[in-house]
Amino acid sequence: MTASPADSCLVSEFRPSPNHGPRAGGREPDLLVLHYTGMPSTAEALARLCDPAAEVSSHYLVREDGTVVQMVAEARRAWHAGASCWGGEGDVNSRSIGIEIANPGHDFGAPPYPDAQIEAVIALARDIVLRRRVRADHVLGHSDVAPARKRDPGEGFPWRRLAAGGVGLWVEPVGLAEPGPVLAPGDRGDEVAALQAALADYGFPVPRGGVYEAEMAAVVAAFQRHFRPARIDGIADASTRATLTRLRAARARLITADPVLG
Repeated sequence: MTASPADSCLVSEFRPSPNHGPRAGGREPDLLVLHYTGMPSTAEALARLCDPAAEVSSHYLVREDGTVVQMVAEARRAWHAGASCWGGEGDVNSRSIGIEIANPGHDFGAPPYPDAQIEAVIALARDIVLRRRVRADHVLGHSDVAPARKRDPGEGFPWRRLAAGGVGLWVEPVGLAEPGPVLAPGDRGDEVAALQAALADYGFPVPRGGVYEAEMAAVVAAFQRHFRPARIDGIADASTRATLTRLRAARARLITADPVLG
């Protein structure tokens, strides 16, 4: 452990990035957003996150071997989420803490996350959510808050394992064979509007109006990537819709159990 202005005792290196600013309105973070770096090497990713010309940053980076680097103090607004939205609020950076996970991502083969790295992510995330009192359903992926632009941390990220470690909200996905109607791009009407309302109620930045267009398909794919990764196609089959119903019920129980966090 290095002597540094680190917020977490799990930090092994503090490598300051100049890319940060004040949180709008002095906002306290209530979201934790997970990313993959999406670059061929960790060294390149760290250099970019600390490069003033890049205008991107994150509070933390977790290397493949599980070592944790902090770049921005949690009290500051890091520039990790970009154009994004959750729960109807657009400035996700002002209300979140960002963790970059060293992984080349989809563009470079999407290799599996090493066990040591995932264990370190769980430990760091658990430390943050306990100190900051971040609600379980507020532990998100970049693709959740920016579904039209981002796919990270990807369908290979073990959200179930995180939840078993005390981080995030997870329900067992309903099987793909679940019978029922399918909603897909081109559909419109009350059923589409109801699905949009349910996704928006959970927090997803979904278009409204009862029309299933490309933006809607991107949100459904983001939901699947996080909560029903067996098939990611942007089509709201019965499995996807039933899993969303389970998830919303689990969140309702969570809020009932701790109304202060709710």
